Order: sequence, then C-alpha cells, then structure tokens
Amino acid sequence: MHTKAASARRVVVLIASMQEWTSRTLESILVPKGYAVIKTYTRAQALQQAQTKPLDAVIIDEQLTDGDGHQLCQDLRARALITPTTPVFISLPRSPTRRDRLAALNARAWRCLGTPLDAEELLALLAVYVAAKLDADQARTDGLVDEMTGVYNVRGLTRRSQELAAHATRRNAALACVLIAPEHSPDEEGVTEATQEALVRRVAAALKATARHSDAIGRLGRSAFAVVAVDTDAGQARLLAERLAAAILAEAPALPRFQLRAGCHGVSDFRTASIDTAELMLRATAALEKARAQPRGDWLQRFDGDAVSLT
Repeated sequence: MHTKAASARRVVVLIASMQEWTSRTLESILVPKGYAVIKTYTRAQALQQAQTKPLDAVIIDEQLTDGDGHQLCQDLRARALITPTTPVFISLPRSPTRRDRLAALNARAWRCLGTPLDAEELLALLAVYVAAKLDADQARTDGLVDEMTGVYNVRGLTRRSQELAAHATRRNAALACVLIAPEHSPDEEGVTEATQEALVRRVAAALKATARHSDAIGRLGRSAFAVVAVDTDAGQARLLAERLAAAILAEAPALPRFQLRAGCHGVSDFRTASIDTAELMLRATAALEKARAQPRGDWLQRFDGDAVSLT
C-alpha cells in the first residue's frame, strides 16, 4: 500500500455488509496490501465503530439488515463521524447503472462497487482516494485548513496551488483559477452574523460536492472562495464557474437573498504562460472585482490579456 501516512499507522477500512462472504472477500483483498479491516454487519454496528476509531475508507452494502446503505453513508457524513475527504463506496449485488451511480453520489458516496468485484480496480481507487484523504488530514494538522468550512485557508491553498502548478508544468497542461463570492445585499432584511456563517458553510459544502477531487478549494477572506483546477483552460474555467454557481444556488434556497459574483482566468499551457500561481489568482481576482462592479446580469467576468472582459 502506497500512502505517506502508512508509517504512522495502518490505514483503516470499515466494511458494513450483512453478507459474511462479502466481508471475507474484501478482507482477503485488503489485508495482504497492508490495510486494517473492521467488519460490521449492521448499520448500528458501523455507526458504533465509527465513533470509536478513525476511519480512512468505508465500504457499505446497498442494503443492510437494519437500514439502507445510502442512509448510513449520509449519517456518517452528517454526524461528522468521518472527515469530508474520507472515501465511501456503495457495494452492489450487480453491475452499477447510471441510477445507481447517481444515488451513491447523492448520498455523498464516491463510487459504486459492482459484482463481480474487480479487486485490482478497488485497490487502485483506494490508493488514490486514501492518499488524498491522508493529505487532507495532514493539512488540518499543519494548520492549512479553514476550520469553519473544511476547505484550504490562504496558506493551504497557496501550497496546494503550487503543487498543481508543478504538475501542470511537467505535463504542459492547462491551469485555471475561479474566484466566486456569494454576498448578501446590504439592504437585505434578516441578515445576521449567523446567517452569513450559514451561507459560507453551505457554499463550501456545495463547492466540495461539485469540484473534482483533484481541484484545490480555498476560502479567501470573509466570503470569497477560490478553486484552482488543473487541465482546465480559459474556456473550461468559465464552464467550471457556471457549474459551481449552479451548485451554490441549489444549496442555499432557504437563506436570505444573496448576489453571486465570479471571476476566472485560465491558461492552456502553464509551462509557457510566463506566470506563476500568484499571478493566476491575481488575474482571477481582478476579474472578480470587475464582476462586482457590473450590473447583476454580468455576474461572471473573465480576465483576457491585459484587460478584464465580459464572458
């Protein structure tokens, strides 16, 4: 098993399955690769174990004797028994359909595991997802994460953006930054400090649910958020901003009205772009400030050359 934190402790995978043979099969795949396995057979047992042990990945049967597997996934997330970056898999007694995959995503699981189980694919997925989860855990330990939202703070975003930039440079890949800022209108009634915090938390949750796992999400200032995305050029940055905005608007319908503003900038080849990540973010920031000065319909602006232009 190839994870940086494995030397500190074994990576722990919780299995919640009412089928003993399923648990044994998964155990026979994971244990030889260095994973520690906790087997549970009911929803209640899984929740109890999650309260007492730190979990790095979870595999849940679609149906359990005392409840629905999707609901267990939602409970683990809602009760903060696992971190937001802990991968959860829904195990199915069939090949996953589109409906199955959507149901898993809506339950905040990351992937479906079909039957027959592809052991090689499972190990490959765990290697990627658990490494990202452990990196996020380390970021929290190092003080790189915003405590209110669970996304990177400025320091963490700067470090992660530099890593993505190095990756883009090696591959002559695209790199983009989207800044998005939901703000309550000054004259809107019912806006309190608690309301503002609720908006920030919901925006962060929407961004984490919508952005790719490879994207770096950070909170900048009171209510602005940045998403740095590799393999994303200027045109794709605009599409990313629109997708993030749609997720935010869907996440906060019960809150007092707010205005959404966004700015973005992307380059098709970061190696030859002659800018660094700081300049990339500054250009996106300039686009955001331009959007803030525009009429409501022009909520999204893109930095283009030396000027900021309408998208």
